[in-house]
Amino acid sequence: MRNILARTVRRRAVPPVAVRGALHAIFGQDVDSVRVVEYSWYARLHPGMVATTRYRRVYLRGSAGRFYASPELVLHEYFHVLRQWETRTLTRGRYLLESLRHGYRQNRFEVEARAFAAEKLPRYALELARASMPVP
Repeated sequence: MRNILARTVRRRAVPPVAVRGALHAIFGQDVDSVRVVEYSWYARLHPGMVATTRYRRVYLRGSAGRFYASPELVLHEYFHVLRQWETRTLTRGRYLLESLRHGYRQNRFEVEARAFAAEKLPRYALELARASMPVP
C-alpha cells in the first residue's frame, strides 16, 4: 500500500547528469530551470498523454526514469518548455485554438516539437554517449 501511495504523490525529478549535459548542448542553454514532475495528477488529467507541459514544467504520468529513457520524448517535451512556453509563443489559449482548428497531431506546436525532436535525435544520442564515456 505504501508503494501505491508513493506513486500518487507528485515529486520533482532531477535529470541524470548525462541528460542535463546533452540537453544543454542541444538547446545551448541551462536546463535546470525546467522542473520535471513525475506521477503528476495534472498529467493524468490529459487522457492518453504520457506528459504535458506548462511554463518551466514537464508533468509526467509515470516515472522520470521511463521518461529519460525515451530520448525523442525528452527532446519533444523540453522543446515545448524551452522554445515555446519560455518564449511565450505557446499559451493555453493558443494551444487550445490550434487543437480545435487542426486537431492534436496537426497542431503547429506539436508539429514543431516532433520535427525538432526528429532533427536533433542523432546529436542528442551522440551527446549522451559522449557524456557517458570515461575521461582518460
